[in-house]
Amino acid sequence: MIPPEIKAIAWDIDGTLIDSEPVHHKALMAVSARYGVGIAADDARFIGVAMSDVWTVLSPLYPPSLDSRTWLAEIVDAYIERAAELQPIPGAPQCVLALAAAGFTQCAVSNSSRRIVEANLKAMGLDHVMAFAIAREDVTEGKPDPEPYRVACTRLGLDASSVLAVEDSVVGAQSAKAAGMPVLRYGADFTDFAAILDRIEARRLRA
Repeated sequence: MIPPEIKAIAWDIDGTLIDSEPVHHKALMAVSARYGVGIAADDARFIGVAMSDVWTVLSPLYPPSLDSRTWLAEIVDAYIERAAELQPIPGAPQCVLALAAAGFTQCAVSNSSRRIVEANLKAMGLDHVMAFAIAREDVTEGKPDPEPYRVACTRLGLDASSVLAVEDSVVGAQSAKAAGMPVLRYGADFTDFAAILDRIEARRLRA
């Protein structure tokens, strides 16, 4: 259910706007191979897993001299080198642009690092549309903690009840709901991004 007074949209990025998981995995494979650790192309253990948890699993296999900060920086570099391979979720960029044309303020709220957030938005041509982006460096606690979305609502200057969060994961939805926001989940609540435009327009006409 979408409240009638939605004034802004807060978008998750990875898995919601862009199919980034294949590139994330290739980056992990490349950096791990650099340190003598083989990760198979079909290894699904790390899909949707926070990088801190990936490090916990893999760090015992890496050389003792490798620290987590260096490793993560190399992962980000490897990801950005492959940014040309990124593919948007079908219909997502068009939906964002249509909402912008309709006058909705939009922002991005991600658990990824700022460099990855910027690379993703640029790959979709949406970097100029978002009012701002909340990255992992901007908060003390990432999703599922509500902090990322609370920070976004504060920056928007809006009550959480008037900001729609669009997510794909349970973790992200938990974060937004805990912040007091209405949530739509791609793959669960909708699969066609036109549905967001239809629902919002229907609510506005009934308001």
